[in-house]
Amino acid sequence: MISYNPLWKTLIDKNMKKMDLVSLTGISNGTLAKLGKNESVSLSIIDKICIALECDISSVVQIRNK
Repeated sequence: MISYNPLWKTLIDKNMKKMDLVSLTGISNGTLAKLGKNESVSLSIIDKICIALECDISSVVQIRNK
C-alpha cells in the first residue's frame, strides 16, 4: 500500500502548504487529490516533487505492507 505521509511531513518541515507544492511543481489539483487519497501517481510526478523539494524519494512516498 502506498502512503504519501512522508510528503506531508516534508512539506511541514519546509513550512510549505499543499498549494505551494502545486505552484512549485506544476502538478494538477487532480494529482494533488490522488496524493491526498494515497492513490498511485506516475513515477515522473514523484520525480518532479523530489526535484522541486530537493529531497530523496523516501521523503515523498513509502510502501507499507497491509
